[in-house]
Amino acid sequence: MARTREQQLVETFVTLTDTLVTDYDLVDLLQSLVDNATDLFHASAAGILLTNQWQELEVIASTSERSSFIGLMQLETGEGPCVEAFTTGQTVSVENPAEMRHRWPRFADASEQLGYASVHSVPLRLRDTTLGSMNLFRETAGTLNTEDAIAVRALTDVATISTLQHRTDEHADLVQNQLEHALESRIVIEQAKGFLSHTHQIDLDTAFTLLRSYARSHQTRIADAARDVVDRRVVIAIDTTQVPAPSALTDKPQP
Repeated sequence: MARTREQQLVETFVTLTDTLVTDYDLVDLLQSLVDNATDLFHASAAGILLTNQWQELEVIASTSERSSFIGLMQLETGEGPCVEAFTTGQTVSVENPAEMRHRWPRFADASEQLGYASVHSVPLRLRDTTLGSMNLFRETAGTLNTEDAIAVRALTDVATISTLQHRTDEHADLVQNQLEHALESRIVIEQAKGFLSHTHQIDLDTAFTLLRSYARSHQTRIADAARDVVDRRVVIAIDTTQVPAPSALTDKPQP
């Protein structure tokens, strides 16, 4: 029986609250959040930006190469809803391309090329601490309704609390190390995606699906599976019954 939207929302909250323990994988947590958010809120793609030890934003989780690309583009240009949500600590919602172009011309150009028409960005914030932002991209114009906006805010708050749960004076170093580990894990995941893409002649989104499926079936963390792939300790074969066909060319940023 197919899950209802309410069931999926509850399951997402349960997954996030299950991380309120001393041992959890931050990359898996944030990747699960963006994966579920796209389904729950009818987004075309989602991504999360997180600060490193120098308070610089980096892409830590994304649902596709183009959502990762548009996050990176904002970091390079220093403008866009994701960056603004982080710097202001406020939710940024833009409902059409014209408003995007008025506020962030360079972001609007890239967004238009990739087919996005609206965006909803929420800061990962708890009181005076802001760690980054979660961002939902849509291919249709319009804003989230009130109920969905509240749900997105609640999910983001739980993810922020999970990340900051050890942030006390005596655990400050632990929190920083955890964030750095998450960013380092993302690097090895990207390396593994590239390796699988080259080995099997598939696109990067399909390579990530293959890596994630392997990690889940072997009950291991995505980053650990990625390190095994990069270090040639495991060989991941393609299961054509589980891995979708390569993404269309329109799902990749054009040169």
